[in-house]
Amino acid sequence: MNTGTLPQRGLQMRSLIKPDGELELALHSVAVAPPGPTEVVVRVEAAPINPSDIGLLFGAADVESTLATAGRGAQAKATARVPERLMRAMAGRAGQALPCGNEGAGTVVAAGESAAAQALLGKTVAMLGGAMYAQYRTIAEDQCLVLPPGTTAAEGASCFVNPLTALGMVETMRREHHKALVHTAAASNLGQMLNRICIADGVPLVNIVRKPEQAQLLREAGAKHVCDSSAPSFLSDLTQALTATGATIAFDATGGGRLAGQILGCMEAALLSQAKEYSRYGTSTHKQVYLYGGLDTSPTEFNRNFGMAWGIGGWLLMPFLARIGPHAAQALKQRVASELKTTFASH
Repeated sequence: MNTGTLPQRGLQMRSLIKPDGELELALHSVAVAPPGPTEVVVRVEAAPINPSDIGLLFGAADVESTLATAGRGAQAKATARVPERLMRAMAGRAGQALPCGNEGAGTVVAAGESAAAQALLGKTVAMLGGAMYAQYRTIAEDQCLVLPPGTTAAEGASCFVNPLTALGMVETMRREHHKALVHTAAASNLGQMLNRICIADGVPLVNIVRKPEQAQLLREAGAKHVCDSSAPSFLSDLTQALTATGATIAFDATGGGRLAGQILGCMEAALLSQAKEYSRYGTSTHKQVYLYGGLDTSPTEFNRNFGMAWGIGGWLLMPFLARIGPHAAQALKQRVASELKTTFASH
């Protein structure tokens, strides 16, 4: 094991919701664990805040109206209040100071005795595995991705969650035998990556956005099918795009509201427009919407106007990677590394 001058302790951000409903974000001094045989210690130099980080950081706290800060430097703290009516949902984490940050990047400063771990010493790597809002992170070597030469930690810090999620959507489409897909909140960082992937791979993509300027941004980036949910013609526009592409799988970042049901209804309408015979049970082609986010926290609503061959379910990156196995997951990671400054460039 090579630990060099590895410090014994480092700072780590943790999120605590106290039983009385106070949220506290604070820096904690924690022991830096020496690496095991197949582990490395990374000096974290950059880490993003993804939407998937926000739920752990803030929980159900009313940040907008109750956020307060105090202290400076390592003693700085932020506090907010969780409304009493929402504390039941936070019961599972109450009293626990939880480390935050899904992904990050930095320099490997210590390594275990295995050849794979030793090979990473001194390299700039990206990591996925939680607890990244810290000065040092001890992690398995196979959870690291060596960044291409000349890539900074800041450039590589976002190379897991959004890129692998976008690639995972396309891979899910293929594995479930669909030929095109739909994505909502499509002007997001992730959505722009997905658009580039689909253009490069020749996959028909229907982008759903909420504003005309978002639609324009995607069209300027080469998107062929963009539907603005704020437009009066949204449902007919969506049906036309689905007819043109044959998309029967969607990934919805909003989660709540009527959008998932509207997508299924328009998928059915597109299929019916090409059906050769009538069935009281609707078309036999399976239509699937996966909810992978919660931008809309209201209940998911839908009218069953899309026959009987349909599904609505949840989709998350980590369970997907576990399902496809380490070899397939590594192939996706290597594509991200090789296209980090093109397809997966992030601003």
